[in-house]
Amino acid sequence: MSNFLRRLKLLPWREMLQIAALVNSIVIGLELFLAWGFTQSRPIRNVVTLLYGSSLGTLIPFAAAVGMGALAVYFLEYWQQQFLLNRISLWVLVFCVLLGLVLKSFLPIPPLLASLSEAALIGVTVGVFWKGRPYWR
Repeated sequence: MSNFLRRLKLLPWREMLQIAALVNSIVIGLELFLAWGFTQSRPIRNVVTLLYGSSLGTLIPFAAAVGMGALAVYFLEYWQQQFLLNRISLWVLVFCVLLGLVLKSFLPIPPLLASLSEAALIGVTVGVFWKGRPYWR
């Protein structure tokens, strides 16, 4: 157990938290754009109403969460090439992205794409481990 904790301490927490903040910021920006477009643009309002009014409306938060997880791994691969990714670092990345969703839930922003839910937990995990498949060792 102490070996696990030692390995956990050595992970690049700051970089993972920064990447999670970036991914959550991108989602917040997209949500703000969609909210603004919904109130200001009839075509965007029609598209959002069509998507969320159909059966796709239940899949959009899950798909957004999968995209968040995959994007986080992509950014981690791109910017942090000095350490090896493994199963533990992928789980920590899931935790960091979900922590960002917790913080995002305190903001007065309509959760059009992603919010803290079971679907987000499953989606972020699927996205991280789908994109991070080569690092499962």
